[in-house]
Amino acid sequence: MNQQLIRYTTKPEHAAQNEELIRAVYEQLRQDRPEGLRYAAFRLSDGVTFLHLVQNEDSDKPSPLLAVKAFGEFQEGLAERRAEGPSRDELIPIGSYRVFDA
Repeated sequence: MNQQLIRYTTKPEHAAQNEELIRAVYEQLRQDRPEGLRYAAFRLSDGVTFLHLVQNEDSDKPSPLLAVKAFGEFQEGLAERRAEGPSRDELIPIGSYRVFDA
């Protein structure tokens, strides 16, 4: 199992568009329901910083998120929308309470 935290900051004029693209990913995830993926995205109170928590149950295979068409559309132009980052950290679990529940 692989868990990662991705953090980046968008340019202020692109924050709303970035959020809309993320919402489109969730729309498609609700329809496609890919197995082996758990995913959460957050916009911080500064309005421009985004956090993504991604869990891939089979770390020997690419993340099912990569096969989601809306995620590809989100990634298109991301470099232009970003002001900083991304930073990507693998999360080493100690414990969680209902964070990645089914």
